[in-house]
Amino acid sequence: MELQLSMVVLEVADLEASLRFYRRLGLEIPEVAPGGRPVVAHRMGSGVTLLITTSFASVYDPTWSRPAGGGYSQMLEFYVGDDAVVDSRWAELVDAGYVGRMPPTQTFGPYAAIVEDPDGNVVLLTSDEAASPDA
Repeated sequence: MELQLSMVVLEVADLEASLRFYRRLGLEIPEVAPGGRPVVAHRMGSGVTLLITTSFASVYDPTWSRPAGGGYSQMLEFYVGDDAVVDSRWAELVDAGYVGRMPPTQTFGPYAAIVEDPDGNVVLLTSDEAASPDA
């Protein structure tokens, strides 16, 4: 069997703030189930599920601590379509008060922009066809 990336789990401090960000980004994130656990899952067309929670690593991993200091070792890359969509999503998110790390730029590779979600997770917005679920 070929190994597959099936899920990306984000441990967040404020579930509602994170849901607002990812909805503004353009994902159709469902509501938290009434009376349910503090977790929401969204399966994308690529087959990968984005799971957002306030209590997985913090509950099950006794050595876990929230990253600090502004550094990062991973990015969530979202293929948003063409360059104009990268521009408009960047502007919408930054205008809404989210931290922009890199404005829309033609890199050595894709046309891309970088923003932070409310927990400082780094999100790459790209028009790179290689990141398209149809590629």
